[in-house]
Amino acid sequence: MGKARVAPSKVTSIPRLELAAAVVSAKVSVLLKAELDMKIDDEFFWTDSQVVLGYINNDACRFHIFVANRVQLIRDNSNPNQWYYVDTSENPADHASRGLHVSDIHSTNWLQGPKFLWERELRLTPSTPAELLVGDPEVKTIQVLATDVSTFNDILDRLNQFSSWTKLIKVVARIKRLRSQQKHTEHVTIEEREKAAEAVIKIVQQHAFPHEIKTFQAKGDLPNSSSLFSLDPIWSDGLLRIGGRLKWSSLCHKVKHPLIVPSNSHITKLIVSHYHAKTCHQGRSQTQMELRANGFWVIGGSKLVAKMIHTCVLCRKLRRPTESQRMAELPKERLEASAPFTFSGMDCFGPFIVKTARKEHKRYGLIFTCLYSRAVHIEMLEDLSTDSFINALRCFISLRGAVQQLHCDQGSNFVGARNEFKEALKQCDAKQLETFLSEKQCEFVFNAPSASHAGGVWERQIRTVRNVLNATFAQCPGRLDDASLRTLLYEAMAIVNSRPLSVDGINDPHALEPLTPNHLITMKTKVALPPPGVFMKEDLYATKRWRRVQYLVEQFWGRWKREYLLNISTRQKWHLPRRNLKVNDIVVIKDDNLPRNHWQLGRVVETFQDHDGLVRRVKVRVGERKPQRKQDAPSKPSIIERPIQKLVLLLEN
Repeated sequence: MGKARVAPSKVTSIPRLELAAAVVSAKVSVLLKAELDMKIDDEFFWTDSQVVLGYINNDACRFHIFVANRVQLIRDNSNPNQWYYVDTSENPADHASRGLHVSDIHSTNWLQGPKFLWERELRLTPSTPAELLVGDPEVKTIQVLATDVSTFNDILDRLNQFSSWTKLIKVVARIKRLRSQQKHTEHVTIEEREKAAEAVIKIVQQHAFPHEIKTFQAKGDLPNSSSLFSLDPIWSDGLLRIGGRLKWSSLCHKVKHPLIVPSNSHITKLIVSHYHAKTCHQGRSQTQMELRANGFWVIGGSKLVAKMIHTCVLCRKLRRPTESQRMAELPKERLEASAPFTFSGMDCFGPFIVKTARKEHKRYGLIFTCLYSRAVHIEMLEDLSTDSFINALRCFISLRGAVQQLHCDQGSNFVGARNEFKEALKQCDAKQLETFLSEKQCEFVFNAPSASHAGGVWERQIRTVRNVLNATFAQCPGRLDDASLRTLLYEAMAIVNSRPLSVDGINDPHALEPLTPNHLITMKTKVALPPPGVFMKEDLYATKRWRRVQYLVEQFWGRWKREYLLNISTRQKWHLPRRNLKVNDIVVIKDDNLPRNHWQLGRVVETFQDHDGLVRRVKVRVGERKPQRKQDAPSKPSIIERPIQKLVLLLEN
């Protein structure tokens, strides 16, 4: 039985073709054993390729996929000891691949086979297995890394790959156990850990203090120029330790004489980070005491610990203050002349308790302040709904004229009013809509959520009015109705608008009359006088409500002059520019209603730069928050807008 294969059209190396022929031989053997109903004691395979014999007898090298698969098939169906070498002149298989004339068939071994097969006794001399050629392309190259144990730089490079002191000690301890051929136990003992730590510190010291170690080994004196001279070091068990004055102390040896470690080593940083976490991320002093109590003395340890605490993510989350930025430039609306209340800021304040018949109700104040003249206008709100606000806004516009911009926070009633106006615009015809948009009537400009400091123009006026009104209302609890409250708010508005815009020269009798917001609003130098008469405290209980209101107005005027006018001053803060928050910065969002450990984590996805190039508000992507109570539903991932004063920077991009 004979089989032959034609070489493929794709270029294939001779060793691969010879190996494919060997695979055919193995497959023929499997076929014959399956088809012949006879006992076969021994099998013999011959090939004239020493390379193939080297492949079959190989047990050390790894081959590429083509050779590896075929060698595995041959070894699965035969034994390497059954394979022998046959010389090319005696190999009849060559006639099938090289061709043969008909007249030469009887003179060759194609029909009879090799001569040694016809001998009475088959003499097989075991041939030595052929070795693989050096540089055989079918053998996979193996990269061998050699480490010179005489130098410590390579070892330190390996140790610097670790990010945990505990893991590093465990690995070194197990390596030392394997080298000493000790019995393997499940856990690393404390003694093994201590020896491993000393071995690591010894390598670090030999790399950082080679000259000092040579001096001690030569039993010489340490020179004054050495960085360790002030530490009075001692040489103990091949390690440098602090000398000090605690020789006769009852403390243990490692506490009296801690190991000296440099500050610029990665191993030192791992040690400091380990004991800093062990102190539950306390301050610099606690971390240093923990280091020395465990037998380590870091040169320049105070700076290293402070730097490590500054970059510690958990410490930032626990104690880092919120972000700040240099105070922004004043907007154009506050610097350019404009009609009163053309550009205004607004906000709500309160509540105030009024009495109607026998029922008490809450009422609120809505304050408008002109960004240019600093004048105020106060309206009363029955509640904080959108409808009530729109009515008060229309009253304000009817009295003060058209408003081009309204600056405010993102209160639900303000946002609702803007949405109502947008829906109303859709019902207008094209000409009316074009006129309204061209004149920019009542455009809402919202601050970032939770950014009350951005509305300092009106927040300061609210504090001025509310503080005095609260004290005034305390004198007559439950004695005002809606009409009286509205009148009192208007009177308070007139008083606040009579304040001088500048206090320079206010005590100079020869100075000009101080400029007030009323001068800019009414264009009159005279101030409206209160009604004639003397109003006393007893008027609070009188039946004439107007006298009750006028007494409270006089109280408001007196308190306002004492508490505000005499203490007015310019407040300046946030002088220096800070680093701008960038996209992909990791931050924690401050929430005044939650403890600090429960503040939400987020990633900055968008920043808003002001005209000066500084970022004061950003958009943050937050993940799902777990509910604080069982009945609460978990919040979904979302993008929220916040001022930087509500963010704590954890990791910089």
